[in-house]
Amino acid sequence: MRRQTSTSGSNSAGSSRAERLDPPSLPLSFHAQDSRADGGMRQVELHREHVVLRRAVLGMRMAVNVRVSDFLGVAVRGIDDAQMLVLVHRDPALTIPLGSSSDADEIAAAWQMWSEIFQLPQLTEEAPREPAARRRRRNVISRRRPKFLVRRRAGFPRDEASVHRGEREIIARD
Repeated sequence: MRRQTSTSGSNSAGSSRAERLDPPSLPLSFHAQDSRADGGMRQVELHREHVVLRRAVLGMRMAVNVRVSDFLGVAVRGIDDAQMLVLVHRDPALTIPLGSSSDADEIAAAWQMWSEIFQLPQLTEEAPREPAARRRRRNVISRRRPKFLVRRRAGFPRDEASVHRGEREIIARD
């Protein structure tokens, strides 16, 4: 029989305590609720540098790999009589729950630990925000000349074109 310690990843299924992940025991793998996924669940793999979200939508399985630096920060959200700690992304579908508790001191300590481990700011959320507009992709290479044009030298006009100002009409007839 395996001995359970206070540093285990998440609480066992029969535990009466609220779900809480342990930051020093990264990498972690756990299931989180996802209303759009098949079965209403997605698998989350949490590492120090990246997060992998696995879910199936309409039978199509997918894995999304997101860098931790792409997240906005660690925030505390109020739910019913408890508080929930979440890793906030600008896309709400990628926001990840890290734990919940009714003890304010426990949440504050966990909030500080997660923020230090991921090197992300601690966010406070008063009101839910709308998702940010999708950024336009700016590709540095798109404005460069194509490779075959780089090999060719740009041509220069030998003679300036004749400009006839003040004349009524120029007609060439045979």
